[in-house]
Amino acid sequence: MNTRLFIATALSAAIAAPVVTAAQAAPAPEPKFKAEKCYGLAKAGQNDCASTGSHSCAGLSKADADPASWIYLPAGYCGRIVGGSTKA
Repeated sequence: MNTRLFIATALSAAIAAPVVTAAQAAPAPEPKFKAEKCYGLAKAGQNDCASTGSHSCAGLSKADADPASWIYLPAGYCGRIVGGSTKA
């Protein structure tokens, strides 16, 4: 019985690992509203993507207000927020 449980667990992990990894490494989906990329505002781990090779993409920023990481905001709002920029 323990062998069957071990095999089932290993198989489940093998199937789930690529799905979880792919979900974390992809950019955030394009929003349905008119949006712009706003750099320098995201909290660590809450970014939608990045402009440089510092990490692969969404949710992987290591520091708050990383100037290379961006989040989607409604168009026109980024410039109104202190620290926000539409350019990396």
